[in-house]
Amino acid sequence: MGTVTRRHLTDVPSAPGLLSALVLVALLAALALGLPALDRAVSAQRAVPAGQPYRVGAGVTVVPPPGATLDVTGTRPGDDRGTALFRLGRVRYAIAVQPFSGDLTAAAVRLRQRITGTSGYQVTGTQLAVSTAGGLAGLQGGYTAGDRGGRYAVFVAHGLSVEVTVSGADLDLDHTLPAIDASTRTLRYEGGS
Repeated sequence: MGTVTRRHLTDVPSAPGLLSALVLVALLAALALGLPALDRAVSAQRAVPAGQPYRVGAGVTVVPPPGATLDVTGTRPGDDRGTALFRLGRVRYAIAVQPFSGDLTAAAVRLRQRITGTSGYQVTGTQLAVSTAGGLAGLQGGYTAGDRGGRYAVFVAHGLSVEVTVSGADLDLDHTLPAIDASTRTLRYEGGS
């Protein structure tokens, strides 16, 4: 066993070791400050081609409304499920596709319960039958949440549920609902992945 002298206790680390430590600290600081700034600088909104079907997931496509942007923070395409979040100004238009073994009534009940399970949200009016140009039969209704309104629709086909939710301030919804309704009618199951 060696002995520790006063010289060992007062030695300054070697210059290459100190320099490496300073470079590492500077690199970590740059990452800690730079990555969040870069994240804020990159927009979450992406343009979508006008009139082109967008693949939501599990073989389901939709043609987004004119002027819509895709919000990548809420979009997750996949082979057996998927979500797409579009924005039309301040209006949120979301489509979720997932495996489902029940019927249309059960899918509608599940979606309504999820909506009313959020504090302050309540379903309004009656539920109406709706269908898409691609032959999907569904149910639609409305809901409110304070100063925001919303619409929902649900479809069941090929072992999948397709849930559509739309929300925004009433004035914004009045301007965008015709385009969103037209987009929802383009929902189509194209099969495969």
